[in-house]
Amino acid sequence: MTLNIFTPEGSVYSGDAYGVQMPGVTGSFEVLDKHAPMIAALGEGKLKVLQSSLTGPATYYNIQGGFVEVLNNNVTVLVEGAKEV
Repeated sequence: MTLNIFTPEGSVYSGDAYGVQMPGVTGSFEVLDKHAPMIAALGEGKLKVLQSSLTGPATYYNIQGGFVEVLNNNVTVLVEGAKEV
């Protein structure tokens, strides 16, 4: 799937991903390849980008609140701030 993470300052991540784990406002959740369409609110916390598998390499970001949209195997994350950790 294609993942894009945007802040008001610009793009933080753009590329392919196996999956992404995010802090929702009511708890963490995960989106994998070919996930059903959805829109969800995100809380402050750690976002994990899975590169190739559930146990493979990953990239982590501390994010502030925002939203995520999943549509046609594209995941767009819009957040107030994100910093790679």
